[in-house]
Amino acid sequence: MEGDPTLRLRVFDLNCWAIRYLSKRRQERVRLIGNMLRREGFDLVLLQEVWSEQDYSDLKVKLGGCYPFSHYFRSGVIGSGLCVFSRFPILDTLLYQYSLNGYPYMLQHGDWFCGKSVGLVIIKISGIIFNVYVTHVSTPGKDPAWGGRAGKGISCPHPRRHTSKAADVVLLGGDLNMHPEDVGIRLLRGWTGLRDAFAEAARFEGCEDGCTLVPNNCFTVKTELLPFPLGIRIDYILYKAISSFTVKCEELKTTTGTAPGMDIPFSDHEAVMATLHIQRQGRAVGATLGTAELTLADVVTEARTEVGVGLRAAQQQRYSTGRMAVLALLLLLLQALAALGVLAGLAAGQPFPKLSFSLLAFLAIGVLLLATGLHLFHTIEVKMLQGTEEQMRMALRALQERP
Repeated sequence: MEGDPTLRLRVFDLNCWAIRYLSKRRQERVRLIGNMLRREGFDLVLLQEVWSEQDYSDLKVKLGGCYPFSHYFRSGVIGSGLCVFSRFPILDTLLYQYSLNGYPYMLQHGDWFCGKSVGLVIIKISGIIFNVYVTHVSTPGKDPAWGGRAGKGISCPHPRRHTSKAADVVLLGGDLNMHPEDVGIRLLRGWTGLRDAFAEAARFEGCEDGCTLVPNNCFTVKTELLPFPLGIRIDYILYKAISSFTVKCEELKTTTGTAPGMDIPFSDHEAVMATLHIQRQGRAVGATLGTAELTLADVVTEARTEVGVGLRAAQQQRYSTGRMAVLALLLLLLQALAALGVLAGLAAGQPFPKLSFSLLAFLAIGVLLLATGLHLFHTIEVKMLQGTEEQMRMALRALQERP
């Protein structure tokens, strides 16, 4: 492609739903995904929920011939699940972990343990520097109590703003877990100027309205789609030209059900495939927010309100856990006083209830440790939300002061 006036780039994005021991027919589906990627020969492959490093290693071996460059982003306790495969050399990588990442005691969600993040790989193709971001945002149903969606809306572009200044083109792909009109998506697009490949595509082929979570997928949890009976679009490929280049989406496709010749789909999500045309133009285009500052100010205000609701909820949880810790400590003090009184009365022949006393003491200690840990966690959460709200306040002031 060196010397061509137009660069044609094919990008693949998929949430693989490859959770070891939990995802149905995981190994079989990972093999199907690898076979399809090897057959189709994309330029860039962005994958999420590859939770097992063994699955990543198997894919790396299988795809080594057509995707000689790859990177797996390690984060949290069980890993971010993010990985990238590329036909072109990866020059550098970076991982940015979201400050708002769910609760450690919500084991069924797992967001805190995996350390939800946004990963960056820097790639140079035909003299063009690409900053390629891949991310997986927490499920919307897990976030409203602490303003997580709006927080991710401003957290996601945060590393992009500080790392894309030397890039010519920015790409962002992943499972954002937000529908196109969600405040988080509107904030992300408005703040960064990223364009939605689905909205910009000259041609589209796939599920209706570009939905990537659809009811006819056999792995989809139907109760999660009750508000969206026809499906929902939560997986995206977004892009933007930074310097003297233009980017256009020639074609966008989604998978539409089972894998070819199989009775199962690749994942519980549909894959997104975009064909982008990148072309150099005569004059440079600055990295501006465009002409929609007034609309962006409204979105930032709305997002700040949502974060404020989450902040107040977090402050209430911090207060409740702190109060529980204090009560447990008081119970231990009362037990200590009672123990002294009982020991003083042993000379009078009064029996000492060792078993019940020990059980009550262990219970009080357990509650104290748990409540103290949760109080510390929610204190950190409050500070993170306060920082996010302050960041939004400064952004809003900057927008309002522009001529």
